[in-house]
Amino acid sequence: MPRFTALRENHYCRILLSAVLLLCFFPAASCIKDNSVNHIESLVNEEASDEIPVIIDPIREKAEEIVSSMDNRLLAAQIIISGIDGSGRLTGSARTLLKKIPTGGIMLFGYNLNTGNNAITALITEAATLINEESKIPPFISVDHEGGTVNRFRAGVANLPTAASYWDQYSRDGLGATLLQIEEDSLRAGSVLNSFGINMNFAPVAEQLINENRVFLARRSYGPDQLFVSMAAAAFMRGMDKAGVMCVIKHFPGSAGADPHYSASVLNMDKPSLDDLITPFTFLIDQGARAIMAAHTSAPAIDKSIATLSPAVMQNWLRDELGFKGIIISDDFIMAAAGKIRPEEAAVLSVAAGADMILVWPRDLEKTHKAFLTALEEGRLPKERLTTAVIRIISEKIRHGLIDIEG
Repeated sequence: MPRFTALRENHYCRILLSAVLLLCFFPAASCIKDNSVNHIESLVNEEASDEIPVIIDPIREKAEEIVSSMDNRLLAAQIIISGIDGSGRLTGSARTLLKKIPTGGIMLFGYNLNTGNNAITALITEAATLINEESKIPPFISVDHEGGTVNRFRAGVANLPTAASYWDQYSRDGLGATLLQIEEDSLRAGSVLNSFGINMNFAPVAEQLINENRVFLARRSYGPDQLFVSMAAAAFMRGMDKAGVMCVIKHFPGSAGADPHYSASVLNMDKPSLDDLITPFTFLIDQGARAIMAAHTSAPAIDKSIATLSPAVMQNWLRDELGFKGIIISDDFIMAAAGKIRPEEAAVLSVAAGADMILVWPRDLEKTHKAFLTALEEGRLPKERLTTAVIRIISEKIRHGLIDIEG
């Protein structure tokens, strides 16, 4: 069966072909051109072959081995990315929580990072060491670092321009120079993140600026052009990857209305329009994206439920149709767009629907972990679904060098 539907193939080929044609005029970005050409050739070869090769994945094999030795307590902890309390060092209650629930990741906010560089490193080292000692699995250390106003650090630390500034630069300097600038800026900022011990960044925003999301995203988007958004986000991702920081592209399938922290987000489009809207995500998946953040957005043409609670969106669309094999991370369930369901119950429903990791605030960590364990016991969260999620998480930790399988 062909990998792409005709609709997806048309949109995807338009993006790649346009990229190749444009980059012919920008020799400075020839490496991107070569990657695009190679990828087109690989797709042609893939489509031409009737045989499906048997591929042995040593990373997944090792991940399955590690997961097979984990009990339910550790499995349920691994799918949580939790905030932590403390600046410079963990509070006593935070230490107690992380010893009891050694989470798969932690997320850092301004209140953790409003201090000197040495104190930031000390806090991250303390949390990571505590989790690793308890679970033998290093955590993802994450932050929102898009650039512009989405910056958790104090002024002067890992500064990045706002995404929209690159759209402005594109109109002045052209595509090649702008893409190189994005990658250089991302690499520079990512190197600072890595020096602190941060290995995951909830960025870039891969949403094209449209009327439906303009109020919310404003200058957080790379602009109104699909091609530029796709390639700009890919350049950002390359820079972070070179710095050793894993990107979480967001917010799938898109945002609508005002800020979803305070109001509902609904994409009232038919399926062909939605397929067109997600073209940058499709491009980034095929460029190697390893993590995607699902939004609390409903797309009634696919499912009335919000994406973070929808098997139709996360499993049928994102995984089966688009072929995404990495980690799906649900956005924060205390946002208004998530509805009135309790965050811990929403977390259970989200993982059951296809999410692999959940963002949790420290105050909700213990009850969310308990909710996962209860749902396992009652059969509302199948053990196989949880195990599959953790295998993906461990696989990415191996792939990004957090877990050494050579030793």
